[in-house]
Amino acid sequence: MVQSNISNQALNSQFLTLINQKKNIVSLPSTSLFGTDGIRGRVGNQELLNSSLAFLIGFWAGKVLQVSNQQVAPVILGQDSRNSSNMLAIALSEGLTMAGVEVWNLGLCPTPAVAYLTSITEAMGGIMISASHNPPEDNGIKFFGANGTKLSTDLQNQIESGLRGSWSQGNMNTANTMVDAKYYHRPELISEYVAFVQQPLIKNATLAGMRVVLDLAWGAAVDTAPAIFKAMGAEVITLHDRPDGDRINVNCGSTHLEVLQQAVIAHQADLGFAFDGDADRVMAVDSHGKVVNGDYILYFWGQALRQQQKLPNDTIVSTVMANLGFENAWQKLGGKLLRTSVGDQYVHAAMVETASMLGGEQSGHILCPHYGVSGDGVLTALHIAALVKDSGVTLSQMLAESFQTYPQILKNIRVENRQQLQNWQDCEALQQAIALAETAMGDQGRILVRPSGTEPLIRIMVEAADADLANYWTNNLVNCAQKYLVG
Repeated sequence: MVQSNISNQALNSQFLTLINQKKNIVSLPSTSLFGTDGIRGRVGNQELLNSSLAFLIGFWAGKVLQVSNQQVAPVILGQDSRNSSNMLAIALSEGLTMAGVEVWNLGLCPTPAVAYLTSITEAMGGIMISASHNPPEDNGIKFFGANGTKLSTDLQNQIESGLRGSWSQGNMNTANTMVDAKYYHRPELISEYVAFVQQPLIKNATLAGMRVVLDLAWGAAVDTAPAIFKAMGAEVITLHDRPDGDRINVNCGSTHLEVLQQAVIAHQADLGFAFDGDADRVMAVDSHGKVVNGDYILYFWGQALRQQQKLPNDTIVSTVMANLGFENAWQKLGGKLLRTSVGDQYVHAAMVETASMLGGEQSGHILCPHYGVSGDGVLTALHIAALVKDSGVTLSQMLAESFQTYPQILKNIRVENRQQLQNWQDCEALQQAIALAETAMGDQGRILVRPSGTEPLIRIMVEAADADLANYWTNNLVNCAQKYLVG
């Protein structure tokens, strides 16, 4: 049940009526609502995400942002192409405006467009409706602060406290509740983001003569990515290039590269890029269809920034998922690799702490403060294409001269029981199996077992110098997890 510690007298009867209507529908999990990338889950009346919860999230987000910014200013809202995104946008907007917050709705756009436009306007925050690379039936709500970076954990906790009826801010102002704040549709702002992405390269680089295939995953970048690459002079071939809520991320995009690989070879393209549903990450393939993941992107971009003396202390920040082959190669160049927990928020925090200017994840979520305020798949793809063009060699040659990855096997086990998922470390049988595998492999490999921050999954990764060794222990751990966590 959703309650508030604010006295009933402070809220008018219309708001109380709405709260009473919503609270009977909303069922909050016992564990934290926020994961590593906002709030994410299945959508529907009986699911985690529904219109009632979105309304309440909008209201409490509006209140928390007003207090943290000590002012009332607009909130920028964007969405991907999922069928449920319009419903969530309407409900969030209703909650925000009831909290006295003006809403600027961009409509369909990449997540980094919301982040950037929030950072350059008077907006006090940004919200993106997307479940990133998740399947169509999922959706999510991501928050950004006034500077365009992910909303702090403290402010996320305050929003959740409001939902759970325990918000402790004594200075909450409820006087502007039900003031009928204004709502505006502002798609024209997206052109400012498009210009921003091109600006660092447009005077010094051109992609003329390059043939590029873009897999747009039926998602948020269907309009912006092709326009940007064409403006830079590239010949562009597009795949999955319409907004389609039924097919977003389905056998396409950054998590399903097979179609892109085939298309690059068939069209004799120089390279190809695949985005996820909200275009904050990207994966590449070379002209032979070989995958170029985030580790390689960091390695290539890191070399370029280092040559330009734009890489402080020759440091790249990545996560525990970064391949040992990448780390060893970067160290041989005299560089340093810092590892964090999985999640761009952890990478960003480490970059701020160490004043680093390049970081990211193997999945293709790349952060480079020289050029953007958030992870941006389109921006990253553009810079990698420019690096290839400027190098005078093909991406395939760059790949051959870089490093060999260690065999790395990643398996996902779906655990629908949320309590079981959160408390996976209490599974004694699985802990014993992990310890046995670590002892058996010694310094010839490593193991990473963790819950996904965005899906109901346990991820098991085994990396070893020998592929057979990695496969053996991966299967052993997967069987154990399925037996004791799934049943």
